[in-house]
Amino acid sequence: MKILPFKSSDFETLYKIDQECFPPGISYSRDELTRFIRHRLAKTWVAHSENKIVGFLVLGREPQKVGHIVTIDVVEGRRGTGVGKALMKTAEDWAHREGLGILYLETAENNRAAQNFYTAHGYAKVEEIPNYYPNQTAAWVMVKWL
Repeated sequence: MKILPFKSSDFETLYKIDQECFPPGISYSRDELTRFIRHRLAKTWVAHSENKIVGFLVLGREPQKVGHIVTIDVVEGRRGTGVGKALMKTAEDWAHREGLGILYLETAENNRAAQNFYTAHGYAKVEEIPNYYPNQTAAWVMVKWL
């Protein structure tokens, strides 16, 4: 597996993966995903395996040395195989080199698999946000100090 920087030719595949990973209303629209990826302070990494894209991560850089993991998506058949771990390591290594002091993300309160994954990677729940998602599901904000 290789983790490579985003190329514009990756976009359609990333969009399809996001639509498959999250239900309608939680998955990003084409415009939203484009805006996140193309933001001047964003970095996107793409996981490739056997000539296929198997996952990606979008990180937005914010003021005060803060990074926001906008999304991490791994195709269903590759979850639990190290793709997410490799994407997180790549993003965290970059954030550390860039001098960021903290990374944060949001995850649905009922997504125990994601919460367990993030906890195993050193993230801690710091705040619950009621009705965060359009379907009224609450989210946990999870933080990792670098």
